[in-house]
Order: sequence, then C-alpha cells, then structure tokens
Amino acid sequence: MNPATGAGPEPDSRCAASVPPSGCTLVDLIWRKGEIEYWIRFGRYRFKWVQDRERRTLGFAPGTVFAFVRWTANGYGTTASRIDILRAVEAGKHGQTIPQVQPGAEILLKLHGWPRVARVLEAIDRIEAIGIPPGDVAPDYWRHLHHRLSANETPRRYTRLRHAAWLKRCAVMSGLRNGQEAPVVRLEGHTR
Repeated sequence: MNPATGAGPEPDSRCAASVPPSGCTLVDLIWRKGEIEYWIRFGRYRFKWVQDRERRTLGFAPGTVFAFVRWTANGYGTTASRIDILRAVEAGKHGQTIPQVQPGAEILLKLHGWPRVARVLEAIDRIEAIGIPPGDVAPDYWRHLHHRLSANETPRRYTRLRHAAWLKRCAVMSGLRNGQEAPVVRLEGHTR
C-alpha cells in the first residue's frame, strides 16, 4: 500500500465529492517522498479528497479510531517522527488540537521519536496478525501502550481474550444506554 493514499476502504459514491459530510474529522495528508510523509496507518474513512499528487484530505466519522503518522526529514536525515492514535469526536464535543486534524480529536496515544513510533507500528502489526482490525481495539489498550512506551516499559500484548472482553463491555454499555437494566452480579458469600 502506498501510505499517501491513506488506509481503509474506498468511500462510497455519496462521500466522493469535494465537500465532506457534516461532522467528519478531517485529516490533511502530505506525501513528498523523503521530505514530508504524513499518512494514515489504519482507520476507516468516510470521505477522501485528492487535492493534487502530494496532498489529500480524509474525513473520519465520529467515534472512528485511526492512526496518524507524521515523518519529516531534511538533507541531514530525519527531523521528526511521531504517531498519534486518535478517536474522531462528534460535532460540538471537546477534543484536543492536533496539527493537520480539524476540528481536533481525542488523543488515545501520542508518541514521538522513531524508536517509539516503530514499537507502536510493531504492536499494530501484531494486532492485525491475530485478525483484529486495529480501529476496533479497546481505546484503553492504546492508552496503556502510550503510558508503557513513554516510561520505556514493555506493554502487555493485545489478545483475542482482551478483545472479547472489550466487545462484551460495549454490548453491556449499549444496552444500558438503550434503557435496559444493568445485569446483577452476585458474588458467593457476599450479601447486602
């Protein structure tokens, strides 16, 4: 895959226009090989606008998790490398400001320096290797990865078991938002 094209499925014909759907978080990508390379490592976009050979804008629906990689260099080598794993925010909700991201997003992971960026990319590869789309991973895992790598510690791996627990948590929380009662958990030996 050419990183300049972004990641995720091609948008349908409704999203192919140069005007993004309302509520999208927009990410401006630049690809000047060996100089500036801003690209999406994972994430399902709803909107794509190709401005020219070097510039594209992708739009992500609220709640979508995506990885935004930024790398720059000059004649002496790499000047900056960073990765942000972000969750697109709903219109009117608060989000942090990130360069090239409008209006902003919730930061789940934010690391800089090639050794740390490479470790995040390796973690993403491991998640994909077990058949889980990285955009569907529990947001808490990205925060865990951020904190452990920031402290130069070894992070726990994301597993299918952890993912199954996340999916169950989502189902329970969805039921609570729809007016269902919370399940009653009874621990043996404990009474009220």
